[in-house]
Amino acid sequence: MKVVIHPPVDADRLARLRAATPTATLVNAADEAEAVRGAADADAFLGKISPRVLAAAGRLRWVQSFTASLEHYLFPELVEHPCVLTNMRGLFSDVIADQVMGYVLCFARNLHIYVRQQLERKWAPVGGEAARVSFAAGPGEVNPIDRAHRHLADQTVGVVGLGAIGSEVARRAKAFGMRVVAVDPRRTDRPPEVEWLRPPNELPALLAESDYVAIAAPHTPATARMFGQEQLRLMKPSAYLINVGRGAIVELSALVDALRAGEIAGAALDVFEVEPLPAHHSLWGFPNVILTPHVAGYSPQIAERHLGVLVENLRRFAAGEPLLNVVDKREWY
Repeated sequence: MKVVIHPPVDADRLARLRAATPTATLVNAADEAEAVRGAADADAFLGKISPRVLAAAGRLRWVQSFTASLEHYLFPELVEHPCVLTNMRGLFSDVIADQVMGYVLCFARNLHIYVRQQLERKWAPVGGEAARVSFAAGPGEVNPIDRAHRHLADQTVGVVGLGAIGSEVARRAKAFGMRVVAVDPRRTDRPPEVEWLRPPNELPALLAESDYVAIAAPHTPATARMFGQEQLRLMKPSAYLINVGRGAIVELSALVDALRAGEIAGAALDVFEVEPLPAHHSLWGFPNVILTPHVAGYSPQIAERHLGVLVENLRRFAAGEPLLNVVDKREWY
């Protein structure tokens, strides 16, 4: 068995891969030219395959992407090729779900506002005058400061895409006592923490019920610009949009318009249509928007998990066992 790797991996990773398949020939190609030469009789390819490398491959049966997202990986010849494609989905699910709940907590407790006020040395509870305290309301009254700080157990999270990441968001939200609803194009088995799970054509119902809409879907032909003016107007005026899926899913000009019109309460974005987000973009100026630079998947655990998938899939391929994370090339996930 012969396996071509490109871009090349470091010596420690290469040693781990060799240990998984000691009888295999591994070509750790330093450049595309070496990858093309090695591909002629290769059985598998690990990394970023190019049209040139694929065209040179005479008997390729398996390609392993180093990434979870595939919108910049796939090309027509690879889609049509009979090889099996696997990706890195599942590595980031708990990490990204933590980021989602971080956004939810910030909005629920106004932490995004208080951090800004701290820099200004400003003591001013959201919802009332600085001197006012929560117990100042009369019997049976709800203090404006209380009202401005949300009780999570009274809130609903709508998860768009109940895959690995969306499922972890649902588990964490339920642990906070939140109600969870979801839409997903494939999944039909409703986990216990989700009150209802429906197909994507039920997205309007999710938007109407949710206090936080968390997008955890991949970029596919079906999800590109899935959120535009129409969808944002279906959300509650008190609801927040959270996108940790892919930037192409949310039309940023429509989001800016919705924020300016007060059609939604705010947004938290880790991914954008254009990255980096240009410094002149209007989103930077909204105090009810949290912007992070595509970092939701970062964690000290990821590198070892990544290598673990490579090692396990290489072992499985050599043993003729089913591979992890097989994708539908036509649907991009």
